Amino acid sequence: MAEAADFQGMKHSPARRWLGRTAAVAAGVPLLTGLLGGLAAPQATAAGSTASVAATGAATASPASTASAAAEPTGPSTVSIALDTLAPSAPTKGDTLTISGTVTNKGKKTVTDAQVDLRVGPQLTGRTAIDDAVERSNDTTNDPLPVGGKYKVEFAKLPSGISYDFALSVPVSKLGLGAEGVYQLGVTLTGRTAAEPYDHTLGVRRTFLPWQPDAMDTKTKFTYLWPLISTSHVSAETGSDDQQTPVFENDDLAEELAPGGRLEQLVSLGSQLPVTWVVDPDLLATVEAMTDPYRVRDGNSTVAGKNQLVARTWLNSLEKAVQDNPDIVALPFGDPDLASLAHGGENVSGTLGHLQGSSEVAAMAVESILHVRPATDFAWPVNGAVDPSIVDVATSAGADKVISRSDSIEDNLPYTASAARPIGGGTTAVVSDTRLSTAFQGDVTKAGSSTLAVQKFLAQSLAVTLQDPSKQRNIVVAPQRTPSASQAQSMARALRGLDGERWTQPSDLVAAAAAKPDTNATTKVPGASRYPGKLRAQELPPSAFQQLKAIDERLGKFKAILTLPDRVATPFANAVNRAVSTSWRGDATGAREYRDSVNRYLMSLSSEVQLIQKSELTLSGRSATIPVTVQNQLLQDVDHLVLRLQSTNATRLKLDDGSAVAEQPIKVDGGHTQVVKFTGAANANGPVGLTAQLYTTDGRPYGNPMTFQVRVSELTPTVMLVIAGGVLLLVLAGVKMYSQRKRAVAAKAAGDKAAAEADEEPGAEAGAGPAESDADGSDDGTNSDTGSGPDDGDTARAEPGQPSDPTPDTRPESGDPSGKGEKVDR
Repeated sequence: MAEAADFQGMKHSPARRWLGRTAAVAAGVPLLTGLLGGLAAPQATAAGSTASVAATGAATASPASTASAAAEPTGPSTVSIALDTLAPSAPTKGDTLTISGTVTNKGKKTVTDAQVDLRVGPQLTGRTAIDDAVERSNDTTNDPLPVGGKYKVEFAKLPSGISYDFALSVPVSKLGLGAEGVYQLGVTLTGRTAAEPYDHTLGVRRTFLPWQPDAMDTKTKFTYLWPLISTSHVSAETGSDDQQTPVFENDDLAEELAPGGRLEQLVSLGSQLPVTWVVDPDLLATVEAMTDPYRVRDGNSTVAGKNQLVARTWLNSLEKAVQDNPDIVALPFGDPDLASLAHGGENVSGTLGHLQGSSEVAAMAVESILHVRPATDFAWPVNGAVDPSIVDVATSAGADKVISRSDSIEDNLPYTASAARPIGGGTTAVVSDTRLSTAFQGDVTKAGSSTLAVQKFLAQSLAVTLQDPSKQRNIVVAPQRTPSASQAQSMARALRGLDGERWTQPSDLVAAAAAKPDTNATTKVPGASRYPGKLRAQELPPSAFQQLKAIDERLGKFKAILTLPDRVATPFANAVNRAVSTSWRGDATGAREYRDSVNRYLMSLSSEVQLIQKSELTLSGRSATIPVTVQNQLLQDVDHLVLRLQSTNATRLKLDDGSAVAEQPIKVDGGHTQVVKFTGAANANGPVGLTAQLYTTDGRPYGNPMTFQVRVSELTPTVMLVIAGGVLLLVLAGVKMYSQRKRAVAAKAAGDKAAAEADEEPGAEAGAGPAESDADGSDDGTNSDTGSGPDDGDTARAEPGQPSDPTPDTRPESGDPSGKGEKVDR
């Protein structure tokens, strides 16, 4: 077994206990893996030594290399060394430096007589020297001698593929540190193999040790941005209730807000650090929406969201954190991609209008949710890369301060200049330091990689101050927009390493931007040709902005007809802002699908107000009413619409006032239909095409036109001739009947007269008879000339004073045009 560790002088601070737990967890992972793989973990043995040399005594098994076909590692690559903890990160006089980690034999042969040593290299002068030391991390040619003595860990054997834990505890006084500065610290493993049976270096891991035992007179003002930004989660769709319940594309945000999640860690850690919060108001609005009932898409339907408690807890924690540290900057709503807007949307009209609106709503959103007033005059392009067009877009949104980076606006100076740079037009570029800003962009999920990143960050920060100790400068660090939980933890460890304020002092972004600029620093914005091609390839294409323009135009027409336009204006405006978010970088497919979903939903809403398709109509007269039906399936009323009906053949069919076009204003209640009636006047027979189209009051077409045919079936000359003939026959029949009746009356009158005269003559009664009647010319009904005549019954009915035939109950047909308002046969 390796000897017990000697930890004299080590301070058991909470940070160290946390580091120890992290190392234990990291060590346990390969142990579990080895056990599952069926590998036995042999005990680590150590050569006897009475020194205060530490080894945990735990031999942790790990699986053998899966790359069996690869070449066997040799030399310093034979054994892998991971430095899980190094505490304190920036020691002072009297401290004891504790280093723990693991060693793993990557070779195929067992290593014998292994020994872990600590070596302190020479002081590194300048930031470039630190970079060069990283490049030469595996070079052991000029390695310094180990600290030696009892400060070592020995292992009798290191079998292939097996990991062993080690720990070293060394008083700082034993490290041989000289003047203040940055030193390279190396942990090496020497040993023997069957192929090389002599002591030589088989593994090495280097890091940096900042050494500033006393506080400096002039410290660097240090501003660290702490971003609270996420991807877009809310769709444009809302519920039909009064609260307009939001519909989320997914419920992934809950994982970030939950304990241990990315955003939860950022708030928990940031609340204890001197940082400037940089917040996307869209994130705050989204989380606040989650505190109330919300819906989540599930295929073609939605389900109720269930993470209200998680959202409330996170929002309460953030509100308390910003009350204690009110340094907060609000980005435009949705964190728009300024470079994409400048390069892809500059030629699409209306694009920059949304950016202005997103900036205006930012302050209101943050203040209403967190109850603190943020600074809103900062713009943050991706990776701080700028060119003139990006600066123009940023300032058009109301920002007069642009957060850039030193690899974009470069200085040719032997030292790191202050962040603030006047770049003209009243605009200030706040140039963040590239090395410090990118320190935690890699994979720091393992304790070893996190420790190396923290030590390098601290070394670079000290090197900045030592460049010119007499000149105080303002340094800004702008890390990645969406750091992971492990990256946030590493960032927090680094900032805690600066707690002593021996070479830095905390500042905030507003103060850094207002600081007096360095007159030697560059103030020229690089040209468009220097914009990184890798970043340009991730931008939204111009077609995306064309699609958003079409959405905006359709939305404008839709709002114009609504009586409650705000119910759709706000959700869609926010959705358009989210569609140009920086979070879509690297996810072109997701960005396109989000835009398509916004467009589909808007089209579905717009189509709820439409014309009902008509079948062919038949006009059976010269004039008739033509009905057109408008349907409104929305829950709110629509107004400010005009229905226009147009005839394709005004010669054959005219509308209303005799023209080819007729219009009527439209207002339809929610969930109802309205029938609009137009008057048509036919001049000729045959089919006529009609087109109905809705328009807004400013003359823009709304929805699709509806076309249908009207077939005119007016009375023809042939029909009129037939009717006239029928009337003539009726007249002739009437004349004949009148003549017959007249003759019958005349005959009866003559008979009556003859009878009267006969009565006056003597003997008339005796001599009267049929012959006398014949001689008078009376009609007996058997006239031999005509062979026919009225019978006695007919003659009897034609008595004087008998009424004429009754008037018919229907009037004769007329050829005059039909009156207005007649029904139309469909």
